[in-house]
Amino acid sequence: MNKQERVTFVINTLKELYPTIPIPLDHKDPYTLLIAVLLSAQCTDVRVNQITPLLFAKADNPYDMIKMSVEEIKEIIRPCGLSPMKSKGIHGLSHILIDKHGGKVPQSFEFLEELPAVGHKTASVVMSQAFGVPAFPVDTHIHRLMYRWNLTNGKNVVQTEKDAKRIFPEEIWNDLHLQIIWYGRQYSPARGWDLDKDIITKTIGKKSVLDEYYNKKKSSK
Repeated sequence: MNKQERVTFVINTLKELYPTIPIPLDHKDPYTLLIAVLLSAQCTDVRVNQITPLLFAKADNPYDMIKMSVEEIKEIIRPCGLSPMKSKGIHGLSHILIDKHGGKVPQSFEFLEELPAVGHKTASVVMSQAFGVPAFPVDTHIHRLMYRWNLTNGKNVVQTEKDAKRIFPEEIWNDLHLQIIWYGRQYSPARGWDLDKDIITKTIGKKSVLDEYYNKKKSSK
């Protein structure tokens, strides 16, 4: 298959597997999504979805959040990891949303990325899932799969995002990045990977990736 055929194969396979796409992080509005995505850094979505109801029961908007101390926030979110940095970020960004944006989450990459503890990936998720603006947030799953599928050189997530935006049609970015995440978790994980179940990589995978997989399998016998 040439590159365009591989891209079409990926799109069609994912559409077939995930005709309806679940949203990984539970939230009810842009603010709760922003906080959930911030908490998900180096933490599983499952864990975040266990912790956010406890946090949002006390504060599900910036006005209530700043009534809590950084220490109180830190205690609640501790199981998500990086709690000192994340609690300061949540408290700080809540103040900024009130002072500069009328308590609303701004619908702008530039303003979102100015917020403490909010990087480009977090901003992209919020723009995509909260506001429907085309974005292609690249997490570890997407980074791994794009490399396995020979659609990027895999040097870093910045390059992977550029490559994804170049080869996939903009109108499907918001669905596709989620479909790839679900596929990565279910069929093409970093650990315990079974290539026989991973139909996309098995069909279009980078030769060096496939060779390495089969060599490891041989040597483990």
